[in-house]
This record gives sequence, C-alpha cells and structure tokens, in this order.
Amino acid sequence: MSYVAGWVRGVTVLDNIMYVVSYESSTILLYNTDTYSPLRRVINVTGMAYPNDMVVCRDDRQLFVADSGYYSCIWRVSADNHSDQEKWLPTESTTDTFHVWTLSVTSRRLLVTLRDPPSLREYSTTDRQLLRVVQLPEYVKLLRHGIETTRGTFVIGHQGTSKDKWQEAVSELIGFCNNYIVNEHRLKNYEYVIITRGVQ
Repeated sequence: MSYVAGWVRGVTVLDNIMYVVSYESSTILLYNTDTYSPLRRVINVTGMAYPNDMVVCRDDRQLFVADSGYYSCIWRVSADNHSDQEKWLPTESTTDTFHVWTLSVTSRRLLVTLRDPPSLREYSTTDRQLLRVVQLPEYVKLLRHGIETTRGTFVIGHQGTSKDKWQEAVSELIGFCNNYIVNEHRLKNYEYVIITRGVQ
C-alpha cells in the first residue's frame, strides 16, 4: 500500500501510470498502477501553485490540471514528453473572469467547471477553441463539478435548488434546438433546462 503526503486534489490514470497532484504543489507525482509504488521521476510544472483537479485526454495523451490560485488557469502537460507543458488557459488575450474549479474530458472536449459565476465551459483539446458556455439558473449558488454524458447532456453536482438555496443536488442539463417554455423559463436556441434531482 502506498500513501501520498499532502492534500491530494487530483488523480488520473493513463496506461499503467497514475498521476497525482496535491494542493499547494507544483509537482505531479507518478505511480505504477500494478504495484502502487512511486516512480523515480516526477513532473515539475513551473508556475503551478494550487492544483485543484486533473484529467487526461487519452486521444491526445495530454494531462490538464486546474490551478485555482489567484491567477486561475489550466495547465497542459504531455504525458509522453513532460517538458512539453504550457499554461493552456486563459491565454494572454482572455480578458474575462476565469475561476476554474474542476475538469472533465470526453473525447477531445474539455469541460471546465467555473465557480464564480457558476457555469460550464467546453473547449476543444486540439485547438483550445471555446465550443460552448452553459449558463445555469440563478438558484444554483455553488457549482461543484460537471461532466458531459455520451448522449450529449451535462450532469452537475451543485448547491442551491429552486426550493432551497442550501440543498445539495445532482442535476441533468438537457439541450434543445428549438424554443420551448419549460418550468416558466423560456429556452432559446442551445440553452439548457435543468432537471433537479435532490440528493437524499
């Protein structure tokens, strides 16, 4: 059995290697998944300060690390060439607020959970292009995590529902291509209606 010293905030696996990041660390630790023993090499990411989550895109063999420090950003690190790394988002041209919290990846699409204001942003892992922004209802006060399903919907863990601002819930966001009125919310093209299922 192996233990990692520190406040572990992200774990992901590619091939037979487990990658681990801890809060207030600029290092990604590597472990063998067969024996769970640490490997002799680590990945140092210069500038990374407060890693909060980590995912791997298997198609591109790239690690993405959410850094929730004062200058919130996402780091990209090659799993094959550890010196191939960059501050992936935001770019110098980005002027809007970017408070990244957690990440998930589906194929070559990186879903970024933002805490302030609570929203989801989806980016292409190949060219860094913003694919969509999912705005959430006003009653969602705290967004904890989001994933994209294989059928193109989104599932989020959050605090705040239409009945109770403190309630924790898991909700599914379903996209529509036409205008609908659902639960007194008018939906425009490509907006999302939230279906809330409370966590018991």
